[in-house]
Amino acid sequence: MRVHLQLATAEDVADLVALRMAVNEHLAQEHGKGYWLSRPTEKGALFGMRNAKVYVARHGKKLVATLTLATKKPWSIDREHFSKSERPLYLTTMAVDPRYQRTGVGRSCIEEARRIVSQWPGDAIRLDAYDVAAGAGEFYRKCGFREVGRATYRGAPLIYFEMLM
Repeated sequence: MRVHLQLATAEDVADLVALRMAVNEHLAQEHGKGYWLSRPTEKGALFGMRNAKVYVARHGKKLVATLTLATKKPWSIDREHFSKSERPLYLTTMAVDPRYQRTGVGRSCIEEARRIVSQWPGDAIRLDAYDVAAGAGEFYRKCGFREVGRATYRGAPLIYFEMLM
C-alpha cells in the first residue's frame, strides 16, 4: 500500500502516542518485554517534533505510520562505522500500525523518506536497529539499507545501517 508522508503537527500528537503504544503492545505480545519497548508520551512526541522532522502517513484519516528524520546524530550511533558523508540524516524512529504491517506501508515510508532526504538535501540515511528478534534489521535490508557495523549501546545489541543517496 502506497502512503505519502507529511510533517506531523501538534494535532497529531495523541494519534502518534496511540500508534506507538499499539506497536509496543504488539512487540510485547510477539517478543515479550525488553529494551526495545519505549514509553511514548505526548510530551515526548512534542519534544521530538521540536528537535527533528516527524512525519506521519495516513490511510484515509487514520494515522498508520510515522518516522522521524534528524540532522543531529543520536547517542547510540558511532560515526566510525559509516561511509564519508557531508549531509547525513538519521532515521531515529519508525513505527507502523500492526494492522498495516506487511502491506507495503513500511517500504512506502522508506521510499518517501529517500525522496525527502534527497530534497533536504541529504546524502545518506543512517540508522540503528536492535539486533534481536524484535528488531527491524531484516526489514531495513529488504528496503535497500546496507549493514555497516554492529555495536552494543547500554546493553542493547545494535546493527548500524546506511543508505547512500
